[in-house]
Amino acid sequence: MGGVLYSSEALGFVPQKDIVYNKLLPYAEKLDAESNEILAQIKGNLGRAVQIRELWPGVLFWTRKLSTYIRLYGRKFSKEDHVLFIKLLFELVTLPKLEITIMQGFARLLISLLKKKELLSRDDLELPWRPLYELQDRILYSKTEHLGLNWFPSSMEGVLKALVKNCRPYFPESATQEMLDEWRPLLCPFDATMQRAIGYFELFLPTTLPPHLHLKGFRLWFDDLISLWVSVQNLPGWEMHLVSLFARLANDNIGYIDWDPYIPKIFTRILRSLNLPVGSNQTLVSRYQTNAYDITYVVTWVTALLGGPSKKAQTQLTGLFNSITSFYHPSNHGRWLMKLMKLLQRLPACVVRRLHRERYRKATWLEPVPESHRLSEQDITEFVASMKQPVILAMFSKTGSLDAAQALQNLALLRPELVIPPVLERTYPALETLTEPHQLTATLSCMIAVARSLVAEGQRFPEGPTHMLPLLMRALPGVDPNDFSKCMITFQFIATFTTLVPLVDCSSALTERNDLTQVEKELCSASAEFEDFVLQFMDRCFALIENSTLEQTREEMETEKTHVESLMELGLSSTFSTILTQCSMKIFLVALQKVFIFATTNIFETRVAGRMVADMCRAAAKVSHKSPTDEEVLNEEELDKELLSRSIHTPILNQLVHILHLTLHLKCKQGYGLACDLLHNTLRSMALIYPTEYCSMPGGFLQTSHKHLPIKDWGRPGDLWNLAIQWHVPSEEEKAFVFSTLDQLLQPELERMQRHVRAEQEMSRDDVLRSLSIVHHCLLGAGSFLPPLHGEVDNIKSLFSIIKIINDLLHFRGSQKHEFDSRWKSFSLVKKSMENKLYGSKQHIRALLIERVMLQHELRNLTVEGCEYHNVHQDLIKDLLLLSTSTYSQVRSKAQSVLFSALGVYTFCCRDILPRVLEFLDTSRTDITPHQFKGALYCMLGNHVGLCLANLQYWECIGQTWPAIVRSCLSPAMSLEKPSVGRLFDELADKVHRQYETIGFDFSIPQSCLDVAMKILNSAKPEPSVGVANEEEELEGIRRQQEKNRDSVQRYEKLVEDLLDCISDRNIPWKFEHIAIGFLSLMLRDDHIVPTRAVRFFVKSLNHDSILVRKVAISALGGILKQLKRPHEKVLVNPYDISELKADPLVSGDRPENQWLRYDSTRLPRSQQDWDKCCFIEKTHWGYSTWPRKLMLYAPPEEQPKQGKTREEMTGREQIIYDHFTDPIFINQLLQYLSLEERKGKDKFSSCRFYLFKGLFRNFGDALLPGLKAHMERLVADTHESRQRCVAEIISGLIRGSKHWSYSKVETLWAWLCPLLRTALFNITIETYADWGTCIAMACESRDPRKLHWLFEMLMESPVNGEGGSFVDACHLYVLQGGLAQQEWRVPELLHRLLQYLEPKLTQVYKNVRERIGSVLTYIFIIDTKLPRTQPTTSPRVADFTARMLARLRPLREAEGEIQNHVLDGCTEEQDERTQAIKLLKTVLKWLMTSAGRSFSSALSEQLQLLPLLFKIAPVENDDSYDEMKRDAKTCLSLMAQGLLCPDQIPQVLSTLREISKSSSWHGRFTVLTYLQIMVFYNLFLFLSDTKAIRDIRELVLELLEDEQLEVREMAATTLSGFLQCNFLSMDKHMQAHFEALSKIRLPTRRKRELDSVVDTIPSADLVRRHAGVLGLSACVLSSPYDVPTWMPQILIELSAHLNDSQPIEMTVKKTLSDFRRTHHDNWQQHKQQFTDDQLLVLTDLLVSPCYYA
Repeated sequence: MGGVLYSSEALGFVPQKDIVYNKLLPYAEKLDAESNEILAQIKGNLGRAVQIRELWPGVLFWTRKLSTYIRLYGRKFSKEDHVLFIKLLFELVTLPKLEITIMQGFARLLISLLKKKELLSRDDLELPWRPLYELQDRILYSKTEHLGLNWFPSSMEGVLKALVKNCRPYFPESATQEMLDEWRPLLCPFDATMQRAIGYFELFLPTTLPPHLHLKGFRLWFDDLISLWVSVQNLPGWEMHLVSLFARLANDNIGYIDWDPYIPKIFTRILRSLNLPVGSNQTLVSRYQTNAYDITYVVTWVTALLGGPSKKAQTQLTGLFNSITSFYHPSNHGRWLMKLMKLLQRLPACVVRRLHRERYRKATWLEPVPESHRLSEQDITEFVASMKQPVILAMFSKTGSLDAAQALQNLALLRPELVIPPVLERTYPALETLTEPHQLTATLSCMIAVARSLVAEGQRFPEGPTHMLPLLMRALPGVDPNDFSKCMITFQFIATFTTLVPLVDCSSALTERNDLTQVEKELCSASAEFEDFVLQFMDRCFALIENSTLEQTREEMETEKTHVESLMELGLSSTFSTILTQCSMKIFLVALQKVFIFATTNIFETRVAGRMVADMCRAAAKVSHKSPTDEEVLNEEELDKELLSRSIHTPILNQLVHILHLTLHLKCKQGYGLACDLLHNTLRSMALIYPTEYCSMPGGFLQTSHKHLPIKDWGRPGDLWNLAIQWHVPSEEEKAFVFSTLDQLLQPELERMQRHVRAEQEMSRDDVLRSLSIVHHCLLGAGSFLPPLHGEVDNIKSLFSIIKIINDLLHFRGSQKHEFDSRWKSFSLVKKSMENKLYGSKQHIRALLIERVMLQHELRNLTVEGCEYHNVHQDLIKDLLLLSTSTYSQVRSKAQSVLFSALGVYTFCCRDILPRVLEFLDTSRTDITPHQFKGALYCMLGNHVGLCLANLQYWECIGQTWPAIVRSCLSPAMSLEKPSVGRLFDELADKVHRQYETIGFDFSIPQSCLDVAMKILNSAKPEPSVGVANEEEELEGIRRQQEKNRDSVQRYEKLVEDLLDCISDRNIPWKFEHIAIGFLSLMLRDDHIVPTRAVRFFVKSLNHDSILVRKVAISALGGILKQLKRPHEKVLVNPYDISELKADPLVSGDRPENQWLRYDSTRLPRSQQDWDKCCFIEKTHWGYSTWPRKLMLYAPPEEQPKQGKTREEMTGREQIIYDHFTDPIFINQLLQYLSLEERKGKDKFSSCRFYLFKGLFRNFGDALLPGLKAHMERLVADTHESRQRCVAEIISGLIRGSKHWSYSKVETLWAWLCPLLRTALFNITIETYADWGTCIAMACESRDPRKLHWLFEMLMESPVNGEGGSFVDACHLYVLQGGLAQQEWRVPELLHRLLQYLEPKLTQVYKNVRERIGSVLTYIFIIDTKLPRTQPTTSPRVADFTARMLARLRPLREAEGEIQNHVLDGCTEEQDERTQAIKLLKTVLKWLMTSAGRSFSSALSEQLQLLPLLFKIAPVENDDSYDEMKRDAKTCLSLMAQGLLCPDQIPQVLSTLREISKSSSWHGRFTVLTYLQIMVFYNLFLFLSDTKAIRDIRELVLELLEDEQLEVREMAATTLSGFLQCNFLSMDKHMQAHFEALSKIRLPTRRKRELDSVVDTIPSADLVRRHAGVLGLSACVLSSPYDVPTWMPQILIELSAHLNDSQPIEMTVKKTLSDFRRTHHDNWQQHKQQFTDDQLLVLTDLLVSPCYYA
């Protein structure tokens, strides 16, 4: 730790947490001063930028600097600075008017400052929660985004959520109560606000408070929310938020909450949400698919429940895995498989994380887990044992074995002795077989995952390492040129193991030492084989090389190698170099000799085989302990930097330079290409800093085995503080050598090219290319030493070279960005596959740690010099632009990609280059070629990742670019005939629309930010480099900022004007006019009204010829009307004054004090006076739960802005709209367009048009109505689809827009509207009923029902009167349902009236009306929920309704036998009771089906009484009479069986089933079993925790096993085997004895029977019981399809004794044996071991089918 102390003295403060790897760099001592200097700059400039109010670019630039600083140095600042930075950024993020783009940047930095929460405790930092809530609310629930007044990026939601998550631990202790007060009023389960409130709870509620504050924390809400969760049975959308909240709570407070009472419920719901298929024919409720729990939360929750005194969770978890294990078998497949695999992969990782937290994590301010609840050794063993079986099955799954491998990696950390042996058992046979490649790849990838646990010696699994050599030797045949995937996995396997283990022969230690354990002795003697292994591996590699020579034909074509070959080459070289790195000197020399002989005795073609040999030579040279200086190696085509770095013997270097002189000027391109590579690598190896060895122990393996035994180092992690990295740092002589080489080779080339440019010397194209190539490679090699250089010529290949050179000058600092990225990626992959999460971070092997340090070095090189933007760079970028617009398309595209990456690095040069790009689009210039024009367009477009020049988020930029893009169509270089150019413009417009985010106007910074900034400026250690600004500077800053705000508005208005000028230009083609209109529509915003001219344009465009323009205009005008809306005054109201009752604050539902809110036809406002007195509450959810703290309602009319202005009182913009909409010609034309059909059969109710009309009637009152009335009356009478839709859109807008009209106006309106709607509903058609439903639903949304009483009374008149036929009745109901559903709980009276009206009509004969009535009933009863702390509803209740229905269904319930549906649709004469009952039943079934997925809780007790009836009807097999009623009954049963039960409902269900199982109809008895299967599985843990229920079910199934009907017996056997398989029932001695006794019941012999009678009669009861016994035994056999438990062999033998019994017994036995054979065939080798030899003989006889010819 000495290093740490030393650094805090040098720094002058204790850093919060810096990056360790920086301390291991060769120049580590310089870093403290460097970082302090940067930090001082950041503090000074950031504070000052805030002080002089310079949000852009100042604050933005320095916050970016700060995030780069964190990337390079970690959180290397003092705690005081850390807190100040967080506070400043928190203030900045929550600025109300901040531009979104800037806000996202600040938020991301703030997240990274808060991420490591252990660094700051709650005492150090407190953050308020309300500003974050306001931010969320403003953006995620924006009121103006849907009108196109705000453009937010899609990534916004994720960033905001992460931000809240990281701020959460620091909310003050009073926060919980404040949040509950704020969001409890939104808890109305029928409303969309429920989702919102629970979502906020999940996101904001703090769960990490220390124990003494729990009463102010989760204790305030836990009981309420958990009881809400328990009582909801049908997975509403918000249940997932609750689960996520509970998971987080459990994880943060292990040991402080007693979860035991809820555990069976938790596991039952987890099992349900996996959506596994159960039982025979099952219908899934669709919302179970969409709203299922996220596995991440499930895993967190389960992990937190494990351990503790009661151990209840582990029991249930074992039960869970037992019940789903068989789904993991590779033969099962379905859409549920992904979830199961995810569960498997994440659970062990999560448990490892918890163990790390309990045992190995450094103590922080976060509360530790109490001793009593930590995981004990016993807990861990049980956990691993419960997961072992499924993981082993999942190894061979069809989705790939990666999930299983990750699970094994973590399980092996916990209990290697349980997990590794079964994997080894499967690996050895897999390595032997040649026929099943998938088996091999699967087992090897699992072995790779457990490699580290296998080779590290430990007490738990000491014999692990002995398996390593046998595995390596057997894996060698996998290096197979013919099977690519096998070859790659073998390389990976060998590389993984050799990285972990030093290949040193320790056999001599056996004689020299006598303190070795048995295992160590075995290892030492085995290690003698290492040399053998290395040589055999090399032979395999040579075979591979000889196999993969390229055919000659490819030689001429200059093509690249194939992807497979390059991967193979990579695999070979990396594995080989790993092996050599890990070798002892002795083995290394043998190997080296072998490579040398191979390389010098064969001749290879250069492309593929040559490359591979070169790779092997390079690996040898790289590792070389004492470098071999052989001439031959030098003549090898390619050399690597490492070789040279070791061998700085002057003769070799001089020789190299000599070789270069000879080869650089070869004519052949390949020749000088290789020479250039040699040049590049020579220079590079001299000039760079890099580690020179990656061995797994520092100092290599040169030690003898006396003192040190290398086998002790197997699998040991590197020690971070003693890494002892050997660095190569350029020495003086190396630098001198580099410069002299450059003088000799580079100087002449540059001089030749200068002469050529001045036209003094002729050069052929090839010469130019060669010279450039040499220059390029010099630059690559000595990149870290060179000053910039430049040259320019014209021919494509040379241009390519120039582009490369420019690219390197801009970005090259000795390492390439893309190389760095891919290395970083592969580093994290390797790290993941070999990490040890249990003992904490940084427990990696040494090679990985060294690689990470090297990456840190490269990261510094890439970022430190990234941001300076000099004149030289400006020149280079100008040249790139020239090349990007050149004549050759390939040159253009290469140059463009370099240009885009340059723009990404030098962020501020975009504005510098933009005018130059726009010059190419200028219409006045005639010297631009089409190529240049196209190149410029591509430059504007940008690439798919980076930024787009057409869309820079600055007013001055888009102010130039957008008009230029539109006008460029007039440029002489533009040719619209070219489709590619047209496409480019489409892509540009599309990209602008996708990426545009509203640009801010207001760049002001409030006082609160300033205060924090001043603290930063006055802080010490390090002192800020810039001081506090003086008063003048500050005033100047404020003036500048106001100037910028004004300037932004002016630029905005100018841009709108420019775009309008473009549109009005007659010469512009329509395509560009559309682009301009699209741009213009992006200019709408909620904080500034568009200029008058734009309003006029949009209103006129409503009647444009083009439908696209009309659509844009409609939505734009909706937004403009919102901008022009006059604000309405609101006043504070106390709801208790109105009801004059005090309330119980925690009860929701229909209470006396919200009685006044509900619809009451006796107290409706029917006069001006009542209307004014009535207190309207528009939002549906207010008052259902608690009232909000401040209830704001609209003030009385006299305090509101004046309604119904005259034209003179209107503003200019309003006048334009008013004039057009009162002009009859305009209106006529508009409605003609609006009632046109767009796409036949695809059109839907358009919300844009609804907003347009709503805005018009809201802003102008009824002034515009007279002009529309006649048109609306005409449209309503027309049954044509599009005209009906048009009038529906107008009417819904009209009703919503009349919200604030005076009573007299509203009354007149309804007097005219009601007859209109009646006509409309009479003319309704199949195409338009959905639109009318939407219309009425839209009209009633968020409206007080008492304001719309005319509408409701009209709809209730008589919905089902049969006048227009059954269809119109169904439509009337649909429309009515739309209106009432929006009103939720506030119209109980209307619901009662509707139900009374419908009940006599339930026997409707028409199917469509029945279905609609079923749906309406669901909506009527949805309000009747049984939620905690909720008053019983005053709306209709299910219980009463069901009771009335049961009474009417009595004739059917008492009838004997099956019920046939003999009622056909259409006969209407009077029928008897029974027929009426059947019709009623059909409607009731529709209601049960629709309510299954909708209601929150199922009213079981009542519906259970219908079960016997459903069992009677539901068919067993599909016969001819399979009609609608039977199908519905079957669906209902399936849905009811899936329902989630409450524990108190179980006895009731079982007694009902028991009753049915005694019925006379065997169909009923059969269906009881299918119902049981589904019900038990979907409520598994509830049943398991109820022993009486288990007993009852067991009795029931065993009873039905002895049923007289064969089908019932067989179904009972299937059910039994299912219950055994999911461990619901267990196979105990008692049950086995019971079946054996039954199966031995004697049947009379055949001879005796024949004497008595002619007919062959068997006493049926005996046969049935004997069959039952055989079925029971067969159920036991079939219940374990994938393994052989100890009791199985005996049962199989007993079954075989019945092979010759009479039917149906013989059938059963045969089927059982064939199923057994089918399921056990795959792994028969393993299963065989369970049987004795005698049993095997019998079995083999039975299972091998008899010969046909015998």
